[in-house]
Amino acid sequence: MSAVTVAVDEEMTDDGLAGPYGGYRLQPAHYEPARVPPEVARYSQALDSLPVGSPGKVGVLQLAFALCGDQTQLVHHYQKSPLQIMRPLYFDPLRPDMPLTSLMSTGGGVLQGDRLRTDLEFGPGSSAHVSTQTHAKYYRMEQDYAAVSVNLTLEAGAFVEYLPDPVIPFEDSRTYQHTRAWVDEGATLIASDTVYAGRLAHGERHRYEIFASDFEVRRPGGDLVALDRVRLSRDGVSGLAVLADRDVLAMLYVVTPLLPAQEVADRLHEVLTVLADDDLLFGVSVLPYDAGVSLRMVGNDTIAVASAHAAAWAAVHEQLTGRAAPSMRKN
Repeated sequence: MSAVTVAVDEEMTDDGLAGPYGGYRLQPAHYEPARVPPEVARYSQALDSLPVGSPGKVGVLQLAFALCGDQTQLVHHYQKSPLQIMRPLYFDPLRPDMPLTSLMSTGGGVLQGDRLRTDLEFGPGSSAHVSTQTHAKYYRMEQDYAAVSVNLTLEAGAFVEYLPDPVIPFEDSRTYQHTRAWVDEGATLIASDTVYAGRLAHGERHRYEIFASDFEVRRPGGDLVALDRVRLSRDGVSGLAVLADRDVLAMLYVVTPLLPAQEVADRLHEVLTVLADDDLLFGVSVLPYDAGVSLRMVGNDTIAVASAHAAAWAAVHEQLTGRAAPSMRKN
């Protein structure tokens, strides 16, 4: 049985009454972050061009996956440009039940005043791999800022890999990126976040105004499991605890009940110790309550960091599933 997907612009409220154009999804309460860090909020101002909330300035994407028989399928789909997806693909011969979904944008990048929100829900026992089509570009901003919100909900027994491509904050960009994951105690999440110092091929390094990122993991009842905050400003990226004068910062988060956290941490250490050198530095930490692990690495070579990051993900994938990770080349 094939899944039913829906992609419509709704003008009705949840109770069936006529509401504002676009319904609740196009109201500020939905697309504006509940809290914007003061480092970013201080740039808030009215735009001379299209104001915040205008058509094209708000992107909304809502996807729901469910286990249908022996295969996970996309069962709900709402998108509003510039956010959209490619058709889910079943690309892994070792996991024919697990779809790959690529998130896309119809625009070339994120502009000042943009507000983008993505909600991904994964039902009981479902499995999915979610990535992006290409690197995310945060363009130069002279007024206001951009906000990108991603919400992940994993129900019992779900196995989800959320591995977006790196983000590139351009000169003078001001961006707040907030990823929140509600993970059931019986679910597994492997997630990543990578940021470049700028357009490295153009010699542009750390010339953004501010890049702020929060990665937050909670249980369904709201209990906080982990919170990783990154605050990068033009003048504050030299310390060892930040970027250690490197150009690439990559994180990998593993939240799982399938193995003790220390076993996962030991496996990551084993794999990355072989790859680390004077340029590539990494650290692995066990999360509170034995919930999982977090990995952070820095380096100057984008290819070396990407290879190490892919090796770390592949090792954890195989460790948790008992199957080799598929090739994720996109070119």
